[in-house]
Amino acid sequence: MNLNGLRVAVTRPLEQSGRLAAAIDAAGGEAFVFPLIEIGPPPDPAALDALIDRLDAFDWAMFSSPTAVDCAIERIRARRPLPAGWSIAAIGEGTQRALARQGFHRVLVPTERFDSEALLALPALADLQGRRAVIFRGQEGRELMAEGLRARGAAVEYAECYSRHAPAVDAAALIDRVRGGQLDAIVVTSSEGVRNLCAMLSRAGSQPFALAGCTFFVPHARIAEAARRAGFGSVVETAGGDSGVLDALAAFAAGHATAAVSGGGAR
Repeated sequence: MNLNGLRVAVTRPLEQSGRLAAAIDAAGGEAFVFPLIEIGPPPDPAALDALIDRLDAFDWAMFSSPTAVDCAIERIRARRPLPAGWSIAAIGEGTQRALARQGFHRVLVPTERFDSEALLALPALADLQGRRAVIFRGQEGRELMAEGLRARGAAVEYAECYSRHAPAVDAAALIDRVRGGQLDAIVVTSSEGVRNLCAMLSRAGSQPFALAGCTFFVPHARIAEAARRAGFGSVVETAGGDSGVLDALAAFAAGHATAAVSGGGAR
């Protein structure tokens, strides 16, 4: 894989940006970390601790993101031993890797599309009558997972183990890079990130057209729809996970290199 000097903004929370940014740099690209979401403490620490104290009551533990894994496991270990006998599920490969780093290697995870719908479609979750599930997530995440588990007979509770905020940063650094021809692509991995970017641009007195020189790379149709609806014109939907994003960036970089050669000049 060769990214041919492609300049890419990685907009995940700072805690989640390192792996993808390092992979972009290693493949010959240039990563620019510009978080669109900031991770904060749990919205209700007392409620989270009370739930942690009775984790042995749950049969399934569902993790919605790598941040949910890291925040939840750290808080659990600071308070009590990890429960024995859990069945564990993760929405995507990044969350699965985070669980592996914490010592969990038997994890139910989709193998193609990485979202709640794909996880709920797995046969292991077809019948949960009489089972209890806890979903570790950020503040006010999607309701689809809980609704799907309840429809299969499970009793479900949330463990909201971190909060998410729009960073108090200026979009000028991003706009200036685009206007200066120093940014080719922007990776946005959540609809919330799209909304936060629009708010940042508005505060800077700009609109989505200020980033018209960049192509957006998003790993889900739902995020692609949000980006296009917001007015970002050039949007590429990638396969899921870091590997899907990197493959799409590599194909895009190859196209740029071919166009540069055909045009007789550098990008």
